[in-house]
Amino acid sequence: MGGRLDWARDGADWPNRETSRFVRAAGATWHVQRMGAPDAPTLLLAHGTAASTHSWRDLMPLLAPDFDVIACDLPGHGFSQPMAHGRPSLPGMGRALADLLATLDARPALVVGHSAGAALLVRMVLDRLIAPAGIVAINGALMPFDGVAGRIFSPLAKLMALNPLVPRFVSASAADRTGVERLIRNTGSTLDARGVELYRRLVADPGHVHGALAMMAHWDLDALVADLPGLATPLLLVVGDRDKAVAPEDARRVRRLVRHATLATMKGAGHLAHEERPAEAAALIRAHAGEIGPLDAPRT
Repeated sequence: MGGRLDWARDGADWPNRETSRFVRAAGATWHVQRMGAPDAPTLLLAHGTAASTHSWRDLMPLLAPDFDVIACDLPGHGFSQPMAHGRPSLPGMGRALADLLATLDARPALVVGHSAGAALLVRMVLDRLIAPAGIVAINGALMPFDGVAGRIFSPLAKLMALNPLVPRFVSASAADRTGVERLIRNTGSTLDARGVELYRRLVADPGHVHGALAMMAHWDLDALVADLPGLATPLLLVVGDRDKAVAPEDARRVRRLVRHATLATMKGAGHLAHEERPAEAAALIRAHAGEIGPLDAPRT
């Protein structure tokens, strides 16, 4: 798929650009951002479908005083290349991300995922690819769609991802500011002009759209739900009560399945709660870290 974002052009003013580097792992090149104290516990951030490192632009600096913070563009998203081997399924993407972490010599003590990023991190913990002391899911997309939507969504996403014309059509139809504002508003969130512009830049790129569609087309959340009762790692479910993308009730369903799960509500926040109110999200992450006890710093 052509039309990849260009770092020199599209990333010239990218948030936290000074922390960016490009890393070769799992047969592809990844865009990675890292900030904070090298001798502090490592905290891994995983964005959701159709997002990128920009999603953490304000949260990362708030966490950096206490953590060695790592964020990356997931395969096919933002400035990272698509997966070189296998499909972007949950287990497949988990193995690729684990390879990146090994290349970085990073062992996350705490992991934070937004939406689909939360599902990815939970899958990695269940598959023993990472062993953090705690997980934070911000509006985590951990449950499959119910009813007719569940039967249609994945096949439809797969068909859209396989058609090379679809990503270009989606990009062309959603790349204007008004269209992007509408997409964000439909998630229950409101972002400032900078946030809207960054999402506009992403959805204007057919390569990024293709990466998001491919990710959605190959994920099996039914298998994840079946394995959730075996999750022993303390899980904090952060919920924006205005989220229109992931039903807040899903978090309560997850809490009933996971023995060590707790729930915190960000009142008045939508799906992009961590972008709307990064200070509140940072406080919840720090509180979870405090509740699970001292975190180990990276081994040398």
